[in-house]
Amino acid sequence: MTTAILAIDQGTTNSKAVLVSTVGDILSRGASPVGIEHPQPGWVEQNPVRLWQSVQEAIAACLQAAPAVDILGIAISNQRESVTIWDAKTGKSLGPVVSWQCRRSAPACADLIAAGHAPRVQALTGLPIDPMFPGPKMKWLLDRVPAGSDIRLGTIDAWLIHCFTDGVVHACDAANAARSQLYDLNEQVWSDELCDLFGVPKSALPEVRDSAARFGVTKNVPGLRDGIPIASAIGDSHAALFGHGAFEPGDGKVTFGTGSSIMTTLPRFIAPEQGITTTIAWSIAGKPTYAFEGNILVSAASLPWMAEMLGLTDVQALTELAATAEPQGPGFVPAFVGLGAPYWHSDARALFSGITFNTTRAQMARAVTDSIAFQVHDVFKAMSSQSPTALGRLYADGGPSRNDFLMQCVADMLNHTIIQCDAPEASALGAAYLAGLSLGIWPDLAAIAALPRSSKPITPRASDAAARLQVWQDAIYRSTAHNPSFMSE
Repeated sequence: MTTAILAIDQGTTNSKAVLVSTVGDILSRGASPVGIEHPQPGWVEQNPVRLWQSVQEAIAACLQAAPAVDILGIAISNQRESVTIWDAKTGKSLGPVVSWQCRRSAPACADLIAAGHAPRVQALTGLPIDPMFPGPKMKWLLDRVPAGSDIRLGTIDAWLIHCFTDGVVHACDAANAARSQLYDLNEQVWSDELCDLFGVPKSALPEVRDSAARFGVTKNVPGLRDGIPIASAIGDSHAALFGHGAFEPGDGKVTFGTGSSIMTTLPRFIAPEQGITTTIAWSIAGKPTYAFEGNILVSAASLPWMAEMLGLTDVQALTELAATAEPQGPGFVPAFVGLGAPYWHSDARALFSGITFNTTRAQMARAVTDSIAFQVHDVFKAMSSQSPTALGRLYADGGPSRNDFLMQCVADMLNHTIIQCDAPEASALGAAYLAGLSLGIWPDLAAIAALPRSSKPITPRASDAAARLQVWQDAIYRSTAHNPSFMSE
């Protein structure tokens, strides 16, 4: 019987399950939608019970498509910065999953910034005070549970570990903890100071473990035998970086999806100065690997929106139209829920600028596709200026990365080669590789780096990128009502 690792990739819009063989091959896949709710403008949430159901449905579809297989372990990759709350005794959900995209904690964040806490928080966590991050969202959830409740709080890996173990284990990995804004990156512990600042009881938080570690065993999970070890957990963006084998300082990746994550590894912890964050990429054998990261809130999500606005059939039709655009088109800023890195401006809103009677549909389409490349450029520039090492190999993954036109726009704008990866399951594979380390399937990072991968370099070419960048910077100025001087050429 074939042996394999069952990797879960729990994302914002759907849950995936992937069976990965012990030689790194994908044996089968399954997926199920999650569903997203917008109860108020700027609020984004999900149903945690439905989220767990979607994972079970993805597993069922994956196993149905697979040959007879012996599952050696479970690997978890999850959407990050989304948090939820549940009863420690009954396991009953006590609130929604408050999404990483949600802005409901913006007033609380503004109060913390006004009180002067931002520099200290960034020094301890590598993160700015922003509604994207979980600390204030956890407080929002806590304020709405009955008094005296015995509660558990956690990121989505902690919720899934709870579900897989039937409530036996309350734990998360260091990479997810690093995104909580409650974790001291230098000391690698939940911070009493930060928990007090954000009003979160440390007793409600999960135990922090390595990314490649044992997180208990399966119990009462439909379709799975009891006793399968949960052998890894890691945030999806970190998992993709690991899956590419980006193990050298300066190696990085761009994950294109609803939003985008740009991440580059570091030789040590470095508190970021401006625009980007520092995080734990993964932790193995008690040793963290650090990384710079820039989180773009909306990137490829703007493409189907624009395709519908222009009456086009799909995103492919949109990018084909964009490729025909004449120069001197308008600018577009996709600040539908504010702007993340490197601007961190929660009040910014989406807009087109520079539209005239001569503006064409093709130029509108090009402005939207360009906005993805421009945002990556601005994060990449901030990273380059603060990194102690030169930025090296830059991998691209996620569904939109398979669009050659879009990836050429990114390479041209960065003036840096992009390694286009045929790895739609990059996050699931990264989590599976970590589980393989935990289970002893692969002995070390060198063995994982040697696994076969399909990729294609896209080299930058001469273009009018500089002129288009000026249009973009003017649009950003109008969207944020401040001058982003750190991005100027």
